[in-house]
Amino acid sequence: MNCVEFLAGRCNSCSQLSVPYSDQLAKKQQQLADLMAPFTEAQLLPAVASREEGFRTKAKMVVSGTKEQPVLGILNGQTPVDLSACPLYPDAFASAFALIKSFIQRATLTPYQLEQKQGELKLILLSQSQHSGRFMLRFVLRSKNCLASVQKHLPWLHQQWPELEVCSVNIQPVHMAILEGPEEIVLTPQEVLREEFNGIPLYLTPQSFFQTNASVAAALYATAKEWAEALPVVKIWDLFCGVGGFGLHLAGAAPQRMLTGIEIAPKAIASATRSATELGLQQVDFRALDAASFALAQFDAPDLLLVNPPRRGLGAELCQSILALQPGWLIYSSCNPATLASDLTLLSGDYQLLKVQLFDMFPHTQHAEVLTLLKRSGKG
Repeated sequence: MNCVEFLAGRCNSCSQLSVPYSDQLAKKQQQLADLMAPFTEAQLLPAVASREEGFRTKAKMVVSGTKEQPVLGILNGQTPVDLSACPLYPDAFASAFALIKSFIQRATLTPYQLEQKQGELKLILLSQSQHSGRFMLRFVLRSKNCLASVQKHLPWLHQQWPELEVCSVNIQPVHMAILEGPEEIVLTPQEVLREEFNGIPLYLTPQSFFQTNASVAAALYATAKEWAEALPVVKIWDLFCGVGGFGLHLAGAAPQRMLTGIEIAPKAIASATRSATELGLQQVDFRALDAASFALAQFDAPDLLLVNPPRRGLGAELCQSILALQPGWLIYSSCNPATLASDLTLLSGDYQLLKVQLFDMFPHTQHAEVLTLLKRSGKG
């Protein structure tokens, strides 16, 4: 992949870009093999590769420059770097970024200056559904001072950009480099962006977590479904379920399966429930609860426990809850192989690691997604 900003030394987000992609993948696979070496019975499957460019369906752009000449990208020190032509994004993002710049000019949204603690517009967050091609746009503002201006000029943006499905404003008043605040104001009649992976509809809310690499995410979900199909399981728990990507794939594989999905964000749970209804799944229960607290409070274990924690991993407390519950099978998806390895060590007294597979969700970086399958020791 050719990137002008990387070659010029202005952006190093893709820190491994100078390494041929096949070598990047081989290095990640070897690093994973080293981490999994203590688990001698595990089968390390071939890595799932990504496209090298045009794969990233979510953009987080710092807004800098001026309201007359806004810059969308990053700050290299105090120097604005425009990434609106970044080759990580699909082709449709370039024209979207151009329209967003024009909108900033029309609405006179002054970019926020962190050092001076002045200005209003901090970030724009852009997502595209690969199923429909439609977009979700979020403006992260310091206050509501410019909200009326955004609302006033939004019809113009819709007219220029009919693919814009959802638009919202997030209020982030803290004078720190924090992505977003708790208050989200949706400005469009449509409040969710519909995506679809492997025939499973998923509804993305402005603040819900979703993978940045749609094609690799679809492969990840499909693999989890394939692994689960071979297991004699009926009762499934999906902890950290988000909008239901993993759980809905597994529940839809067999009508007798009963799925309980746990996620702390109520809007994500509403999205997951909507998807389950659309799919006609009867034995599905999504609940807005803390995953760790839910696991601690339970006495009857599921046949299969599915976990997809944040980068910090499960941690000792939740691993102890799993050991106490003793589910027969465990599918663990991790975005941090190091914390995954630590958690697997904590579980290793009672669980045998069967399969490990790397999904290259983040090409040109040192990050990777890893899917694992474990069974309770002594279980057939």
